[in-house]
Amino acid sequence: MLRIVNINRNVRSIRRYRQIITVLGGYGLGHLLEYLNLGQVVDFSRRVFRPRSSKAEHLTPPERLRLALEELGTTFIKLGQLLSTRADIIPASFVQELAHLQDNIPCMPFEDIRVQIEQELGVPLEHRFLSVDPEAIAGASIAQVHRARLITGEDVVVKVRRPGVVEAVETDIDILMGVALLLERHMARSDIYDPVGVVREFSYTIRREMDLTREGHAIERIRDNFKGDANLYFPRVYWEATAKGVLTTEYVDGIKVSDTCAIEAAGLDRREIAKRGARVFLKMVLEHGFFHGDPHPGNVLILQDNVICLLDFGMVGRLDPAVKRYLTDVLVAVINRDIEGLAYVIVEAGDAAETVNMQALKKSLAEFMDSYFEIPLKEIEVGRMLLEFIDLISTHRIKVHPDLTMLVKVLVVVEGMGRRLDPDFDMVGHLRPFLEREFRQQRSPGRLFHEVEQGLEGYLTLARNLPRDIREILNKVNRNKFRIDLEHRGLDRFSKELDRSANRLCLSLIIAALLIGSSIAMQGNRGPMLWGLPAFAFFGYSCAGLVGIWWMVAILRSGRL
Repeated sequence: MLRIVNINRNVRSIRRYRQIITVLGGYGLGHLLEYLNLGQVVDFSRRVFRPRSSKAEHLTPPERLRLALEELGTTFIKLGQLLSTRADIIPASFVQELAHLQDNIPCMPFEDIRVQIEQELGVPLEHRFLSVDPEAIAGASIAQVHRARLITGEDVVVKVRRPGVVEAVETDIDILMGVALLLERHMARSDIYDPVGVVREFSYTIRREMDLTREGHAIERIRDNFKGDANLYFPRVYWEATAKGVLTTEYVDGIKVSDTCAIEAAGLDRREIAKRGARVFLKMVLEHGFFHGDPHPGNVLILQDNVICLLDFGMVGRLDPAVKRYLTDVLVAVINRDIEGLAYVIVEAGDAAETVNMQALKKSLAEFMDSYFEIPLKEIEVGRMLLEFIDLISTHRIKVHPDLTMLVKVLVVVEGMGRRLDPDFDMVGHLRPFLEREFRQQRSPGRLFHEVEQGLEGYLTLARNLPRDIREILNKVNRNKFRIDLEHRGLDRFSKELDRSANRLCLSLIIAALLIGSSIAMQGNRGPMLWGLPAFAFFGYSCAGLVGIWWMVAILRSGRL
């Protein structure tokens, strides 16, 4: 039975591979494959595929990639959205374009959704709901949302995972991991871009997003973090009508934060809302280390008394204490314009390459600081400033924590909403008290004592394990089983080119041998004759001519004379 499942999965993978190559080739993305050092695939796509329309030919490479990802569906849309938060590994032009990825696709028929709800909950629909609106109020690649009413009378919204989406995503993850392994072997500077790590991060994220019970737990965790805060409201989760593929939450009727006219008409205070929103977000990040990862205007509602309601917790970010400390130190150094301190923080806390040029890094940081020197602090857009900062340090081969890049993107959105509500919105002013408090806590005697205690505990563990580790190494040496594995990166491409050159040389020798042998046979004028010529000579000349023509065509089509 297991073999049959594996065969079916492999067949799906082959079909999906073909679809992916067709779509990428159809949008003329050979340059992208070439950028990834997949030269053979580029040659193949150039020979087989052409852009599917004149419109595609006139699009920019980032636009072609976005359209290709949208056409490839759920997994690749989500991958594009993840990459749009990774300004440290892809160019800024691609980051900006991928941020426009559309996750809105046609909703599925209600009959399919009804079957999915009943399968997930394990009971007929009528046992949980008095009614479910057949028309979806929102649709995305993973799930779609319907208005409903529970049998207890509460108005709710039901988020239902699309049937078949799990199997499709798993197939795509297998394909992406295979591509990532190839890139890690062949792509220059793969240690910086870490394609396997990106795919692992992506697979972890999308699998969590497909489990809707995790979203319910995220709502309750953030609600508990803000317990007693009257400025926030979170929809209730109805667990009796929730499963891995179904999430039922309270229906909340409010005003979208982007509808400033309706906010003013309702007599609400736009400045107060902007201030509360900034404080809520900064508290989630710098105090709780657990924040809403997609707070776009459609997910933020304003209720009476300027109360803010957050929706859709499918994407959340986490910052462990080390990353929070790194973020705090970076922001403090940037605000204080401390170049030396900032360079030290980046190299010590970041994942920097051994060959990082400190002088060049400090020069880039100085130019970065100078660009903000004459701008008043209250006019600085912190989110965009951090985006520029991440782009700067990535050019110096310094990795950035994935959740930190997500945070920066979220910060840009939050700051944009704040400035739309209040033209005098000052994110730096809201940020400074949190930074000062975090800075004091990091350097408090209790925190320092705890860090020293952890360091000593680590040294004690090392001291306990050191004799055993040394004994194991010596035993392996004595048994001639001690070995060191060396991996050469970048030699596979050279080997392939060497094999290709050797094959061409052998082919040239074969053609030359055919021509010389045929010429000798022609002079002998013996054996069977064909049209008055020796048959062996005629056959040799024909083979040499056909092989030579085929060889020249292949060289011309490859573009390498």
